[in-house]
Amino acid sequence: MLPGETIQSFLPQDIPWWMPDHAIFMGAFYLALILIGSGVGYVVMKSIKDTLSDDEHGHGH
Repeated sequence: MLPGETIQSFLPQDIPWWMPDHAIFMGAFYLALILIGSGVGYVVMKSIKDTLSDDEHGHGH
């Protein structure tokens, strides 16, 4: 990567991790993606679990 050149993609192998500004921004970006993805995954799994439960009145407790 030449000085002043921008990144061509957001794939981890294409990011110049040796540049502090890129490392901080992309680290925060990937952390946010992981947090959002795990939250959505939790909601989906909980919804599936609640749907498959034997409760015939729809109460979860």
